[in-house]
Amino acid sequence: MEEKEKKERTVIHLNIKEDDTHHYFGSIANIFEYFSPEELGITYGSLRNYGLSYKNPYQNTKCIIRKGTLLSKSGNRGKKNK
Repeated sequence: MEEKEKKERTVIHLNIKEDDTHHYFGSIANIFEYFSPEELGITYGSLRNYGLSYKNPYQNTKCIIRKGTLLSKSGNRGKKNK
């Protein structure tokens, strides 16, 4: 039985400075479904062009946005043994 390659899953971490809340998203676009550009201090297009990465987080007076990888355990769930 071949073992499937583990997919890396991106996580976008948003820290709103005003109330020190933390939110986690699966994509940059997903952030803007919950927060407006006015609340974040940056537009979707500008954030995409910024080059968000693990080593290059975005920060302004309203928020900090970081990009990371979700670490998960490899499991045998859903695999059938023959």
